[in-house]
Amino acid sequence: MHEPDFSQGAAFVRGAFVPIGEACVPITDWGFLRSDAAYDVVTVWDGAFFRLDDHVQRFQDSCARFRLDAGLPPERIRAVLAHCVRLAGLQRAYVEMVVTRGQPPWGSRDPRQAVNQFYAFAVPYVWIADEQQRAQGLHLSVSAIQRIPATSVDPRAKNYHWNDLTMGLLGALDAGADSVVLGDGAGNVVEGPGFNVFAVLADGSVATPAQGMLEGITRRSVIEICQSLGVALHQRALAAAELRGAREVFVSTSAGGVLPVTRIDGQPVGDGQVGALTRRIVDTYWDWHRRDALRTPVDYGASAPITAKA
Repeated sequence: MHEPDFSQGAAFVRGAFVPIGEACVPITDWGFLRSDAAYDVVTVWDGAFFRLDDHVQRFQDSCARFRLDAGLPPERIRAVLAHCVRLAGLQRAYVEMVVTRGQPPWGSRDPRQAVNQFYAFAVPYVWIADEQQRAQGLHLSVSAIQRIPATSVDPRAKNYHWNDLTMGLLGALDAGADSVVLGDGAGNVVEGPGFNVFAVLADGSVATPAQGMLEGITRRSVIEICQSLGVALHQRALAAAELRGAREVFVSTSAGGVLPVTRIDGQPVGDGQVGALTRRIVDTYWDWHRRDALRTPVDYGASAPITAKA
């Protein structure tokens, strides 16, 4: 028997820890067939989870909204995530927790009869922007595609209903942009694929959409950072025209933190350079990763959780 190779990442699948390359979901699981799942992503930076409790709480809230059950209490979820990181030996990691609907008995279309399934994995930290984009700023495109309305799919519950985002992203990439932000069909922007958007206005205040998007944990950090810096921040409708005319623009995401935007639809944002307030918020965000209150260190010497159940 050879030792499993966790060097590329580790996963928790149906009660067992396996190398990331061996992790799979049954083809008949409604999570695969219907995107019927909830998930969350937390990061590990320099050996510690950042805002782990906030992410686990949001994960539980997402499951509740979609009537899904992870089958594990919060402390067991945290233990499984930590062991995935530990097995892979990752000091900086992208860690995902997922609950799928599972599969009801053959012939049944009653989701209540499905046995929900919990999965988790840890892989090396993921950036949605490369080093040059982080330094010089992203080029965003504002898509004409409308984000799925909240009356159809609650965006506050993190989900895989991404076809609108994917089609918008493909259009943006084809047009030479780096990423995309979608709107609400009424002239306002809401969110991009995996990120929230912020605009620094002429008076120095910051505006970010208040509804129609996932209420990101990194977004929460930015809001708290603005409060700590004495910067006025408004959660409200943000018109696409207002975004294009902003002094500075940036986005927030677990996969990169706070990222500057210096072009929208081919035109410069402000003077086309990364703005001073954006830089200050970026620096503060990473400084906060050293705050004990927001860190959960990974014990790299601990043993595996005894069982997936409580």
